[in-house]
Amino acid sequence: MPIIMPVNGKEPIIPDNCFIAENATIVGEVTMGNDCSVWFNAVIRGDVHFIKMGNKVNVQDGAVIHATYQKSPTTIGNNVSIGHNAIVHGCTIKNNVLIGMGSIVMDDCIVESNSIIAAGAVVTQNTIVEAGSIYAGVPARKVKDISKELISGEINRIAENYVKYSSWFKVD
Repeated sequence: MPIIMPVNGKEPIIPDNCFIAENATIVGEVTMGNDCSVWFNAVIRGDVHFIKMGNKVNVQDGAVIHATYQKSPTTIGNNVSIGHNAIVHGCTIKNNVLIGMGSIVMDDCIVESNSIIAAGAVVTQNTIVEAGSIYAGVPARKVKDISKELISGEINRIAENYVKYSSWFKVD
């Protein structure tokens, strides 16, 4: 059974069509859109500020989403994939974004739409990731623009696949 619990009177809002793995943790002021999935050992901790997620967001195994107390909430748009063991903290992720495995997006960053944060990248505080670009490295920097083929071939494909994968685990 996943850990889903209120903190300070604020409880997660999770639509029925979302998949939550049995050992995921979602606490506090967390609002999820439709067709989201939270995978094994992922943690979404809305205890110190709110976390708002759009539709078709997948939070893959071991990822952590948190915020900064009374300062920086976390807002995630639609069609976003947060890779295995990534950390998304007190930032804004717009629509159609891939956050790569093991990457870190720090406080007050804005990741504009149609962007990719490469695996292992560290997006330092206050960075604005340009729309339609790939950021990589430590600290993360723009390495190139994204083609339309990469947007449909990677960003959209992964988000759609995770909606499909979650259907394999849903029990009626």
